[in-house]
Amino acid sequence: MREFFRKYWFMVGLVIVAGAALADVTGKTVSVGRWLKANGGPDVVIVSIFFLSGLVLDSKQIRSGLGDVKGTLTSLLIIFIASPLLAAVYSFLPLVTGILIGLFLVASMPTTLSSGVVMTGAAGGNMAHALLITICANSLAVFTIPLALELLLPLAGSSQEIEIDSLGIMIKIATRVLVPLTAGLLVRNRLPVVTVNMLKRANLANQCLILSIVWMAMCHSRGAILEGAGTILPVAAVTFTFHLGLVLVGLGLTRSLGIGPGRRESVIFMGGQKTLPLSIILQVALFPQYGLALVVCVLHHIIHLIMDAYLVQKLRR
Repeated sequence: MREFFRKYWFMVGLVIVAGAALADVTGKTVSVGRWLKANGGPDVVIVSIFFLSGLVLDSKQIRSGLGDVKGTLTSLLIIFIASPLLAAVYSFLPLVTGILIGLFLVASMPTTLSSGVVMTGAAGGNMAHALLITICANSLAVFTIPLALELLLPLAGSSQEIEIDSLGIMIKIATRVLVPLTAGLLVRNRLPVVTVNMLKRANLANQCLILSIVWMAMCHSRGAILEGAGTILPVAAVTFTFHLGLVLVGLGLTRSLGIGPGRRESVIFMGGQKTLPLSIILQVALFPQYGLALVVCVLHHIIHLIMDAYLVQKLRR
């Protein structure tokens, strides 16, 4: 049992924080999570994650990541082509409109800003390359999200027009990713000695910070999730199979293209993981009448983190 928790503590932690938020009938801890969510808590956590990511990066990783053009293009292919195509397949199933809209929002999103980078490093991959994919995907998302949703939403019976604050997204990437990452790199270069224990502690802190983001998201969306409790099983089945499909696409492409261990991790994790905050923003702004779509966005985030936490252990071996 101790060995199991040592290997899969992050996955267990995800289940615990999600369950704690849903089981809080008094609302005391949930109110704290909602307050943090509404007052910049996730932003502080993301900045901290990328500062710590800068501490664990070295110059060799950065040079290798910037030079991996094949891996970068493969990841973007999964994010922007394979993901919407796979989501379109679900329109042929007897799913309600709310689930389809939620899935289409997820499929249109760029890669996550934090967890994918951390998991890439934990699995033995190149964090610098994962970060490069994050920056490229979130920059391109300004143009790809409206196009993807324009093509997907009619399949769910919606003709909603989408407008994206491109400048806002670019500013967000710069202030929450590039600035803290650069600060972390500068601090690392000034440290006289960087030990293995220091790197392990930084990675451990990053994973704990990810758990805090999931907890805040669960607290924020608790009402919508409980309202759609009767549809949790079909939503879980849809989000599980969707992410599994993206993981299999990533594994297949890396193998067929000769992208081996050390390089494949960033492609698989960054190709399959989707950012949660932007999908929630779009759902609340454009589809508030479909509360079930929010459940899909949140549950997919939790499920893909649990699945990928398990995958980290497999790829590390």
